[in-house]
Amino acid sequence: MPIQTLSIDDDQVKRILSLHEDHFYDMKSRAISPGKLTKTLSAFANADGGELYIGVDECDGQFSWKGFPDEEAANGHLQIFEQLFPLGDGFKYEFLATPSETGLVLHVIVFRAAIIRKASDGKIYVRRGASSMPIATDSALAQLERDKGITSFETEFVNVEATEVTNSEITIKFMLEAFPATEPERWMRSQRVVVGGRPTVAGVLLFADLPQASLPKRSSIKLYRYKTGESVGTRETLDEQPQTIEGPIYTQIKESVERTILLVESIKKLEDRGLESVTYPPETLHEIITNAVIHRDYGVADDVHIRVFDNRIEVESPGKLAGHVSPENILDERFARNGSIVRLVNKFPDPPNKDVGEGLNTAFAAMKRLKLKDPIITELEHSVLVNIRHERLASPEQMVMEYLENHDEITNRIVRELTGIGSENKVKNIFYALLHRGQIERVPDKYGNKAAWRKAQS
Repeated sequence: MPIQTLSIDDDQVKRILSLHEDHFYDMKSRAISPGKLTKTLSAFANADGGELYIGVDECDGQFSWKGFPDEEAANGHLQIFEQLFPLGDGFKYEFLATPSETGLVLHVIVFRAAIIRKASDGKIYVRRGASSMPIATDSALAQLERDKGITSFETEFVNVEATEVTNSEITIKFMLEAFPATEPERWMRSQRVVVGGRPTVAGVLLFADLPQASLPKRSSIKLYRYKTGESVGTRETLDEQPQTIEGPIYTQIKESVERTILLVESIKKLEDRGLESVTYPPETLHEIITNAVIHRDYGVADDVHIRVFDNRIEVESPGKLAGHVSPENILDERFARNGSIVRLVNKFPDPPNKDVGEGLNTAFAAMKRLKLKDPIITELEHSVLVNIRHERLASPEQMVMEYLENHDEITNRIVRELTGIGSENKVKNIFYALLHRGQIERVPDKYGNKAAWRKAQS
């Protein structure tokens, strides 16, 4: 594949040489063998992605530019790297050149992979801080396979009788409504949630009346109320004992949302008109809690945690994001860790994942409609945390001007995406109000569907 050579200035060189090697960055001398460098590439791909600069030397903690004399000098590196990425995806290469330094630095951007990448020594590495660590145990490999979505704990067998799922109350009710002419056990065998007379984890979670009896410490939801707005809840700020919500996934999600809303309604906030109840969009809570339950890693021995604070709600789901999904692309990408759970819970009446694949987008849009800030999604070492903040968005006018601080122009569509305003005419009125104040002006020669606005030129 052709490799672009970019010319960068002294400020960009200084920024690169001032980077610290960490979870996302690594610097290597061009003298290091390409085979050893594949450990770093494997580690980045198997973790969260990262960037590797080849042609940078280190001495006493200081980095210096010592690039390749020309593109051909890097051929050995490129050939072995492309063996690691045989389909040509999952990475990006470019050479960096600067007038003030000699030689070309090879910049390798590695994206988070949906498959496991091995180094040239045949071993699997993962990035941990500034180190590339080999996967040394079967349990660590199994966890990585689940993180990548290659395997799922939902297919594991549970050591209970099949009647736990075929003759439960929820199954009888489900079958009467969904498949009244079908025998439960036969149907479950066809869906591969009962295999060889034993139910799978997915079967137990969906169709046992009390899955927690068979899957303890990994299938409940814990609900907490902390009377504080501090970053961490403490024993002193915990209001009463945490609630434990059990039952099959379908009823568990519904009950969790209802109990969370009850807790939230008890919170009062001082507004201009006095004390008022705090409100969150019910669809936001529903979609985020649903995602936490159906997409979690059931191989991690922990529960889903919902923490209600004075100024936010935290929903923490065990396990990292699966496959190629990251906090940055989660609204655009789709990957189901627990395919059977996602598919079969959607067969229930009024399913919790009604709009499969659109849940989080619905949650974010609902927050915008109430003029609340977007939830923040953070991937932790062993879990995913969603922070639903009760913080007001800036006014639409403020958001337009803030956007134009970093962009040359703005359109009606962009404002509607930023603010959640659905009406084009309402956005036009915002533009006209800012125009009359002398803060913005039309971009010349852009009208109709291509109309755009920019900061008023002084």
